[in-house]
Amino acid sequence: MAQDDPPENPDKSTEWAELRTDLAEDRNIMAMERTFAGWMRTAFAAIGIGLGFKAVFGAFDPPWLAKAIATVFILSGGWLAITAQKRACRTLERLDTHKFEAISTPNFRVLAYAVASGSIVLTAGLWILNDGGISP
Repeated sequence: MAQDDPPENPDKSTEWAELRTDLAEDRNIMAMERTFAGWMRTAFAAIGIGLGFKAVFGAFDPPWLAKAIATVFILSGGWLAITAQKRACRTLERLDTHKFEAISTPNFRVLAYAVASGSIVLTAGLWILNDGGISP
């Protein structure tokens, strides 16, 4: 291919190498964003599994066991969100954008902490509320 042929001018070769390196760094940033989205999907799935477990096995005996298993899944979802945010922010600190504008770090934090806070509130509601009244 024409763009892969070595240029006659060595300065042009260096320029192409630098451009390819810059574009590779941009691709790494986009891959990190996709990975963050994957972790967030996993966090939401864990929260959904916890809710589903409680809904399906709500009349489980003893009742606290269903709540405890649901709590593990729900809080795991919150923990996954925070862990994904920390990894994404660390990766963004090491990489620089060139031709691509990355998502800002606070957006990762807002989403992750909202999911984590929601999982804590959901867990509290699971244990405190029982048909509109306080659980025994």
